[in-house]
Amino acid sequence: MSMDDKMKALVDGLNEDLANEYGAIIQYTTYSAAVSGIHYQTLKPFFEDEISDEQGHASYISEKIVTLGGEPTTHPANILFTTDAKKMLQEVFKSESDTIERYKIRRKQADELGLIDLVVQLENMIADETKHKEITERMLKDPRLS
Repeated sequence: MSMDDKMKALVDGLNEDLANEYGAIIQYTTYSAAVSGIHYQTLKPFFEDEISDEQGHASYISEKIVTLGGEPTTHPANILFTTDAKKMLQEVFKSESDTIERYKIRRKQADELGLIDLVVQLENMIADETKHKEITERMLKDPRLS
């Protein structure tokens, strides 16, 4: 694979990541609006707090795509809408897990291209997403979630 092919693969992957960050913003925004009942006071602020992290990731990724010569996507990944609190947390857990795996691939691609700044930023984003995933995993252990 040539350097150009590797760069194109990285930019394409970053666009997939960007679509998923847009999706996460939508996911957290709609879930914070839709959550109700006994879980409202806990989950609404949790979902709302995550929005700014995902916006920061999306902003960084879109800037990096342009810097690398690409065109950032304007289309979010598909998100499941639900009003069920347990399903919301399960969807968030799956999204965070998938994002971590994609960012690990992207980190490897960036490292092969010598893009140290991107490698470091991806490691920070992996740490953020891991924290979100771990918090979500602990919340899913609540026996009040049916």
